[in-house]
Amino acid sequence: MDIIDAIILGIIQGLTEFLPVSSSGHLELGKAILGDSTLPEESLLFTVVLHFATALSTLVVFRKDIFDIVKGLFQFKWNEESQFAVKIILSMIPAVVIGLFFEEQLESLFNGNIFLVGMMLIVTALLLWLADKAKDTQKPVSFSNAFTIGVAQAIAMLPGISRSGATISTSVLLGNDKSKAARFSFLMVVPLIFGKIAKDLLGGEITTTSGNFTPLLIGFIAAFISGLIACTWMIKLVKKSKLSWFAIYCLLVGIIAVGFGYYNL
Repeated sequence: MDIIDAIILGIIQGLTEFLPVSSSGHLELGKAILGDSTLPEESLLFTVVLHFATALSTLVVFRKDIFDIVKGLFQFKWNEESQFAVKIILSMIPAVVIGLFFEEQLESLFNGNIFLVGMMLIVTALLLWLADKAKDTQKPVSFSNAFTIGVAQAIAMLPGISRSGATISTSVLLGNDKSKAARFSFLMVVPLIFGKIAKDLLGGEITTTSGNFTPLLIGFIAAFISGLIACTWMIKLVKKSKLSWFAIYCLLVGIIAVGFGYYNL
């Protein structure tokens, strides 16, 4: 992988991790367009580095929220921060179960199946369109809502289903406040990303012996900076009910991907 490819894929990951258009789907499309021919181990390492970069950008954007949560936890009381932490844990359960018991089946879907990506992008478009029509409220995310949103996050492990789009849309359709839905959506994925990275490192799935780290560094920087921009921008867009534009985009890209995938079956 050369530096230009690393920059392009880094920007794709940084933008699409937060914008509701599916980062995994766009990475698959990007790799297909760029003709990615790297070894599986190198490709996995690069993907993990990009996800690490976007996780860090989330920490930066929500640094005050995270500091308040940690400070509240150390009060050892059933306060708002402790309740929020429990909701995050509840939301993680479905994705953890899928990751532990169906990892091989899930990874088999990330093999350049452009037709599947296209179909899932169309599903994402429908979710975003429905969420954009929902009325805004002041309702916070409840414990039962947190688990349901977690189920949406687990489904979004499919390439082409936007994680942020699925979780924010599900939260809004459950009647939650749009800004609170976006905040919860972005914070709930951080423990999962760091957990997945730790699992892959400890399990030996990721190898770091393959020489050239320059593309990794360049991709990391590109993903981190574009992630900062996209995360901040997305929060504002959700508040203003601008998800329909992303629904149109996902629909168009999905139709093109389905056509391309069907033609190359």
